[in-house]
Amino acid sequence: MRRVVCMLAVVVMACSAHAQQVGSDARAQELIRELKLQVLPKESGYLGIIGVTPQTADVNGRRLSVQSQNYYMLTRELPINYLHKLEPADTHILIEGGPVDYFIFHPDGQVEKVTLGMDLARGERPVVAVPPGCWKALVLRPGASYALMANALSPEFTLDRVRIGENEVWVKRFAGKADWATPQKLREFIGPNWLP
Repeated sequence: MRRVVCMLAVVVMACSAHAQQVGSDARAQELIRELKLQVLPKESGYLGIIGVTPQTADVNGRRLSVQSQNYYMLTRELPINYLHKLEPADTHILIEGGPVDYFIFHPDGQVEKVTLGMDLARGERPVVAVPPGCWKALVLRPGASYALMANALSPEFTLDRVRIGENEVWVKRFAGKADWATPQKLREFIGPNWLP
């Protein structure tokens, strides 16, 4: 009996040590190192390329892979993914950490806020699908150390099919569309990437 209690105590201590590691700044640094994540210029956060599918499709006269996949991570030091617009559809899947608030701006003028996380009772979801042609900004929730995600872009991501940043015309277009869509907040989403 004593031996069983001792073994159980060792298991509980090991699980506690692992639980303390997950969600910590040390764990974030381990993930950056092990997954070889690099700081993503302009957008911010960390990116790691996984690959592209061998299947291709004709897209606007170009041959593109049907999908590309990446790791993406926000940390306490880099907690925001600045506003950008992608031509491909972009699906984000939470691997570890979070939550992360997604601010999505649709071409028709609609806005939405979706939270990537595991607290389903509070409306969080482990997958966020952003339709093609939308602007988006991601913000790590205060108190979270990091969020590691995988994202799949369909068709594949290419540098010439992304627009990073916006201008005052864009701010005026979306200001007031939701209670959180204040001019100040929208400018924060653009951050250092103001366009003429």
